[in-house]
Amino acid sequence: MTIKPYDLLIFDWDGTLMDSTVRIVSCLREGMRQAGLPLRDDGQLRHIIGLGLEEAVDFLYPDVVDPGLKRKMMEVYRHQFLYADTTPAALFEGVTAMLDTLENEGYLLAVATGKTRSGLNSVWRELGMERRFHTSRCADETTSKPDPHMLREILSDLDVSPQRALMIGDTQFDIEMAHNAGVAAVAVAQGAHSPDQLLQKAPLVILERVTYLLSWLRLQTRQAMPL
Repeated sequence: MTIKPYDLLIFDWDGTLMDSTVRIVSCLREGMRQAGLPLRDDGQLRHIIGLGLEEAVDFLYPDVVDPGLKRKMMEVYRHQFLYADTTPAALFEGVTAMLDTLENEGYLLAVATGKTRSGLNSVWRELGMERRFHTSRCADETTSKPDPHMLREILSDLDVSPQRALMIGDTQFDIEMAHNAGVAAVAVAQGAHSPDQLLQKAPLVILERVTYLLSWLRLQTRQAMPL
């Protein structure tokens, strides 16, 4: 009898399934420019990927008290990402095949993302993924990572206990959110945060690519099988 170690796999989106980090940084930079805010370097911008947009802007500009400037930056960012910016962003190689295999092997699939619902739906329509995932949560629908509420809502939607779920993400915020929810976490090193940053939050493992998740899960399954 095959015993899977988890029933539910919850993926972050940007930097985990989609190679969109460079595009996000480009859009953030244009938002800063048009809002007249001081520019931040790439390392600072990559660090806040995964947060909700409002939380990310507050993190970057804790001393800016004019809400109009922050609002302008967010408006420009949304427009750039959805309509104007031409920086390439696509699924990482092998992601579609990996999701097919995971679904065929009986896993429930979900997404927990710092994107807005309109942003995620737009990407899903473009990729034909509207029916790929069993449920999802976006930052404008609930509290932002690393608060665990987003994961708790997903678990409730699918009636899965924290012990039977696994979070997969590319940032410290993903791993910290999982820990806060009592959910195991795997990190991937292809996205916004470096392996050294990810290691600080003690994930179960750091995978070089998200598609290596398949072999890792199969190893956990073999180790869980009775002798």
